[in-house]
Amino acid sequence: MKTRFLTLLSALMAAMFTLSACNTMQGVGKDVERGGEKLQDKAQETKKKM
Repeated sequence: MKTRFLTLLSALMAAMFTLSACNTMQGVGKDVERGGEKLQDKAQETKKKM
């Protein structure tokens, strides 16, 4: 019984850490995407000036 509880507890903790890391990576992905969009905008502005 105790082994089953520890296994379940370990699985729940692993799921919690995995899901929180997923949210963090999603946030980083959005930040990188916004940075890329700003870079594209600046490139378009520079191209128009040429």
